[in-house]
Amino acid sequence: MLIDGKAVAAELRAQLRRSVERLMAERGIRPGLALLLVGDNPASQVYVRSKAKACQEVGFLSVVERLPAETPQQTVLEYIRRWNQSPEIHGILVQLPLPRHIEEQEVLLAIDPRKDVDGFHPENVGRLVLGLPGFVPCTPAGILELLRRYVGPLAGKHVVVVGRSNIVGKPVANLLFQKTPDANAVVTICHTGARDLVPFTRQADVLIVAMGVAGAIGAEHVKEGAVVIDVGINRVVDPATGKERLVGDVRFEEVFPKVSAITPVPGGVGPMTIAMLLWNTYRAATGELWSDR
Repeated sequence: MLIDGKAVAAELRAQLRRSVERLMAERGIRPGLALLLVGDNPASQVYVRSKAKACQEVGFLSVVERLPAETPQQTVLEYIRRWNQSPEIHGILVQLPLPRHIEEQEVLLAIDPRKDVDGFHPENVGRLVLGLPGFVPCTPAGILELLRRYVGPLAGKHVVVVGRSNIVGKPVANLLFQKTPDANAVVTICHTGARDLVPFTRQADVLIVAMGVAGAIGAEHVKEGAVVIDVGINRVVDPATGKERLVGDVRFEEVFPKVSAITPVPGGVGPMTIAMLLWNTYRAATGELWSDR
């Protein structure tokens, strides 16, 4: 079975559009997302365009600032300070990676945690670990939504996460072992430092792969009937055509016959990341995640 992230994301955006209309009618609030892009990284430009287009689709206010690569760090921090204080902006997203002369951590720390819709601020990271209300990083939140819809209860299932990034690996592991109705799984974290991944990955009922290495996981890594979530997005040149194409960290054609469900690349996890960014921004506008303050 293919796990169709594109279809689920479209459904979530349609639901969100209706929720935004109600929010504007009942409370006069239009969710606003500010996007900051520094430099001319081609992939980052595509991501920012996609996010801005998605904002328009669901009725958000979107503000996009594109700055040259040589922009001083202080200028970036000034944009964040301005958006932190703006009542029209409910979410702030600084597209990563940043140019080398800009301290990424300092920029992320400058974002008001209540507007940190990427879920990267240490306060939101701590809230995730402790099981408190806060913003969950968008890709892990999207993975959980796909598992909820396609796999069902995860309680007691063995989830193996391959990858330990702050964006996917660490937060998705923390999300899935929480004692909540949608999670409560037994979680193992692996990474490229392992001498041999096979003994770990073959134990997985659910295998989440976020290595950033094209085709790193094959049939030998997966047990029969497992569920595979491929987070990898890698650009490779197709030798047959000489053109670039997107592939995941999993050798899809090889693994597909062996598993019960798998996400394709593209069309799996990627669309869910943007959908969950929109939902985080909507929740920031309503204030529901921060009602305990």
